[in-house]
Amino acid sequence: MNLVGCLDRPTQGEYWLAGNLVSRLSTDKLASVRNRLVGFVFQGFNLLGRATALRNVALPMVYAGLSRRERERRARIVLQLVGLGDRVLHKPAELSGGQQQRVAIARALINGPALLLADEPTGNLDSHTSVEIMGVLQALNEQGLTIVLVTHDPNIAQYARRRVTFLDGRVVQDELVLNPRSALEEWNALMNPPAIEDEGAVKEVSS
Repeated sequence: MNLVGCLDRPTQGEYWLAGNLVSRLSTDKLASVRNRLVGFVFQGFNLLGRATALRNVALPMVYAGLSRRERERRARIVLQLVGLGDRVLHKPAELSGGQQQRVAIARALINGPALLLADEPTGNLDSHTSVEIMGVLQALNEQGLTIVLVTHDPNIAQYARRRVTFLDGRVVQDELVLNPRSALEEWNALMNPPAIEDEGAVKEVSS
């Protein structure tokens, strides 16, 4: 993951990212590519506790030299994209785990990356919230964003359209998945469970 995220250089071979041969770049240029082309989402959210969702998302744009007004404008757009348009002024402690991870995803998207790296993004979340976050990631992928998600949870891996399995640092399986699980469908089912008929009413009708 460090290689894919431009944190390390390969000892051999070449690595091309969005048309750029990044494996031979200097440390400074590699950092620039990483800031422009790669978004990171971590298991632990890594949000600034005293900053609002808006400020957390806008932070990566400080290094791009954008004005505060432009940073906040873009941050609001991306927070709206991940469903947090009404939470922009909330701090992490005022948000649920799922909402905090949505802020982290928005922060990763703010510079328009070519690649989103998600390292165990559901590791700190319950099963229902995990489905919610996977729905966000699947929607982004369907819009054309390349996502590399690292997980040890086989249930989470079932949402992927391509699964690459590693063992002891080597690829042991690389498969395309024709019918991956749909997080959106599962989330809708969780939010709209089927109605349960009243047992007394059923007995009265049948008597």
